[in-house]
Amino acid sequence: MTNQGGREDRENVFVTILTDATNSKCRYLSEADLPTVAEGRFDNGATMMLVPGMSSAHQAFALDGAGYDNLFDQPVMGWIAGVHLDEIGSVKPKVVDGSTGEVYDDGAMVLYAELEEGKAADLDIINLFEQDQSADEIQFKESGFGVTTAIVNGEEVNFADYITSKGVNTQLPLVANYAGAMINVSFQAVDEEAGTVALYAPVIEGTTYRLAKDPGDYAAAFAKQITEGGRGELSCNCILNYAYGELEGKTTADFTGPISFGEIAYVLLNQTMVRMKAVSAEAIKAA
Repeated sequence: MTNQGGREDRENVFVTILTDATNSKCRYLSEADLPTVAEGRFDNGATMMLVPGMSSAHQAFALDGAGYDNLFDQPVMGWIAGVHLDEIGSVKPKVVDGSTGEVYDDGAMVLYAELEEGKAADLDIINLFEQDQSADEIQFKESGFGVTTAIVNGEEVNFADYITSKGVNTQLPLVANYAGAMINVSFQAVDEEAGTVALYAPVIEGTTYRLAKDPGDYAAAFAKQITEGGRGELSCNCILNYAYGELEGKTTADFTGPISFGEIAYVLLNQTMVRMKAVSAEAIKAA
């Protein structure tokens, strides 16, 4: 996302300057160290986290991240690093430690930023989707990125067969309602022959999902959600929003930032735009 609209660029590095930060430090976390992501934070600040897509750290964070100690005590924003869509399977996504130049294809890079006194980080998401209340209730017996069977309205079925027989539009995600927060799980591929379904985020055992309500004209619905804001904010947007919303060449208000293979707002998200900005600490308290 650029000031000139959605753009594919293989020549430049996208930079966001954190103008309200007074200090920062980088930290590399191996997969085993991911649960310690909250350690080393500044007292008043925010955490930025980048994880290579399709890595073991990606899976570990997606499945277990919500249980990390003190994760929700301070805003955590970031994304899953990807590659050009033509390079999926042939090139590994990577993250870079900007302080050393070291490159990693697993684990996570974390940037802890300290904010100036009187400021606080405000983290928010923009999600087009909500549950279609007329759709079936879907649960899964195991958590994971790959699904064979599902429990649909209490009956166990092959999930690939269910999607095919129902003619499900896989551009629309599964949606879980977490105390009013709508969290998407997006479809990657349906293999009818193997009877499997691959997802961009894991489904969680015992959680109730429904298919998303169709927002209508995807591009128009997305544009309507983000008619203003974005200036001075750190943001990222999902590759599926970019592709399905036909965002190439289209501006997203003043939002600029990378198109990602998954978004982080404390936990892993799909088909969601994440935004974070510095506001007065008093505004946070009032909210």
